[in-house]
Amino acid sequence: MITEIQTDVYRRIVEQTNDAIIFADREGIIRIWNQGAESVFGFPAEEVLGKSLDVIIPEELRKRHWEGYSKAVAKGRTRAGDRVMATRALHKDGSRLYVDMSFAVIVDDSGHTEGALAIGRNITERYLADKALRKHVAEPEIKGKSSE
Repeated sequence: MITEIQTDVYRRIVEQTNDAIIFADREGIIRIWNQGAESVFGFPAEEVLGKSLDVIIPEELRKRHWEGYSKAVAKGRTRAGDRVMATRALHKDGSRLYVDMSFAVIVDDSGHTEGALAIGRNITERYLADKALRKHVAEPEIKGKSSE
């Protein structure tokens, strides 16, 4: 049984972590948005609570996202399992982000799906640096092949 003290600690953990913690209900409406999410995505909680996850999902990814979301909510589990996935997202200023995300479907004690949890962190700088490095490493190979 969870005590009142544990509940208070859980609340503070969610509120104070630097990682984005987002909970959306079965319909994909944002119900929890912590300060880490504010930092990563630029939206204060009051601007996104009660709104669709679409506010942070790039338009070209929405169809695929919602297909996966619907399946996960129906099955009570995500396709990703316990893997962390790099995905693209939108910042409030319109810029594109790369975010490492882990996902979980949240079910109540009777097994009824309540919604989905996403925990993420901004990896844009690392992702772009890795991409530039891969391009730099590949360029001599491409130049070498074209001169043969």
